[in-house]
Amino acid sequence: MLNKILPAIIADNELHSRWLNTLSLMENTGARKISASEDPLTVTYIILKHAAEEHRHAFYLKKQLEKTGVTLPTYAAEYLLAPGSSKYYLNQLDVDVCRYLKSELKLKGAELRFAAYLLVTYAIEVRADELYPIYQDALDEAGSKVNVKSIILEEEGHLEEMINQLQHFSPQWELHAQKAVEFETKLFNQWVEQLGKELTL
Repeated sequence: MLNKILPAIIADNELHSRWLNTLSLMENTGARKISASEDPLTVTYIILKHAAEEHRHAFYLKKQLEKTGVTLPTYAAEYLLAPGSSKYYLNQLDVDVCRYLKSELKLKGAELRFAAYLLVTYAIEVRADELYPIYQDALDEAGSKVNVKSIILEEEGHLEEMINQLQHFSPQWELHAQKAVEFETKLFNQWVEQLGKELTL
């Protein structure tokens, strides 16, 4: 469905600017969630790097707005696409994963926060590895000045880093990671459905 939606978004500067702003919001939400999960004493180089890069992606996408000729000052609902679903998506994924970890692994406190960070971030990186290349292909096809190639490179690195951390987290990491991907897929499909509805208005 994204293959149909993205060309329509890119062809309209106002829609395209709101799409970029929505992606920026989601990257910023992810960065803030990573920071919130940090332990103030034991936070690692990888976690700091990851949070910094997600913040940079949010900034970079906001900067790309200039190429559409439309300025959107904030993440207020009127400046986003599918605002309710876009804000709900990551927060709900966090809730779903935390419920799963409490139920299956009986985790709580700092252990729960760290495990949720690993699984939620893994699921999001799997999605980013799919989403951004599709978006870049649509940008190239349209001859757009906007590009997300630098984000694609960093997201590929993030996924490798998440797998490495998950391997240290649990021998059954693939089972838990697959569960997180299932939660994410359901929420992503709902988000894309909302985007589609907005474009037909």
